Amino acid sequence: MRPTLRQMDYIVTVHQLASFSLAADKLNVSQPSLSNQVAAVETDLGVRLFERSRAGVRTTARGLEFVTRARRILSEVETLRGVMLSDLPFGGRLRLGVLPSIGPYLLPQAMKALHEAQPDLRVIVREENTLSLDEGLRNGRFDAIISTPEDHPNTVQHPLFVEPLWAAVAEDHPLSEREGIGAADLGGQRLLTLDTGHRLARIVYGIAGQSGAIVSDDYEGTSLDSILLMAATGAGIGILPDLFARRQGIHRSEVRVLPLQMAEADRTISLLSPIDRSSATTEHLAEILRTAAEAYHLNTLRR
Repeated sequence: MRPTLRQMDYIVTVHQLASFSLAADKLNVSQPSLSNQVAAVETDLGVRLFERSRAGVRTTARGLEFVTRARRILSEVETLRGVMLSDLPFGGRLRLGVLPSIGPYLLPQAMKALHEAQPDLRVIVREENTLSLDEGLRNGRFDAIISTPEDHPNTVQHPLFVEPLWAAVAEDHPLSEREGIGAADLGGQRLLTLDTGHRLARIVYGIAGQSGAIVSDDYEGTSLDSILLMAATGAGIGILPDLFARRQGIHRSEVRVLPLQMAEADRTISLLSPIDRSSATTEHLAEILRTAAEAYHLNTLRR
C-alpha cells in the first residue's frame, strides 16, 4: 500500500531540504533508493510531486498538498507511539477544551498547580464555543472540556462551581443606581448576549422569557468584551458570567455591572470527559479547578 509512512517521511524531507542528495544524507539512505521510493509514490498516485532542474528541486502544487497532509499523519503516528510508550496520563499530552468566558480567568492558576503535580504532562488548551467543544469531545480532538454539563450528555461530569450572572448597563441607564437587577426590572428591556453557539445565549433567552425582556437580534457578540462595550453605549443590557464580570466589568468607569437577582440566573460549570477516557488525573484536575475557582472568587472580593 502506497504511500507508506517511510515514503511520506522521505517526501517531506526532500521538500524541507529542496534536495534529494541532502535528504538522502539526513535519512541515511542512498540517493538512488530515495529517488526510487519517491518515484514509486508518484507513479502509484499518478501525480508529479517534485520538479527537478539544474536550479534544484521544486515542490509542485500537488506535492505541497501531499506534504501538508503527510506531516499531519506523521505527527499523529508519532503521538500515537508516544501515548503507547508513555506511563503518563493521556500519554503525556492532555488536550483540554474550554469556554472562552472561563479560560483566561480560571486556567492560569489551575495550570500552574497541575504542572506542579504532573511536571511531565503537557497541557494543550483551545478556547471554543459550546457546540464546538461538544463536537471536539465526541470526535477525540479533546481529552476533556470545561463547559456547561447539560450540553454534553453521556459524559463523565465533574461539577466545578455554579456561576451567577451579572447585568451590565450604561452609566446613564435608569437601572444604573440599583444595587441589583431583578426580573421585574427587565420587562421590555433589550438584552445583549453571545451568539447561539454558546450556552450563555440560551440562558439569556430563558431570562428574557421569565422577565418579558427582549433578546437583541441587532447584535450577537462573539466575545464578552464586545457585549460589555455595547452595553456601555446604551445598546442594551449585557448579561455576563461571574468570572468575567468580576475581572473585566465591575471596575470599569463607563459601565455599571450589577448582580442579576432572579431564579436560574446562573450556569453550572463542569469538567467533562468521555466515559471511556476518564481517569484519576481527570478527577485530580477537577479538584485543582475547584480550588482555583474558589481562590479567584476570594481574590476578586478583596479588591
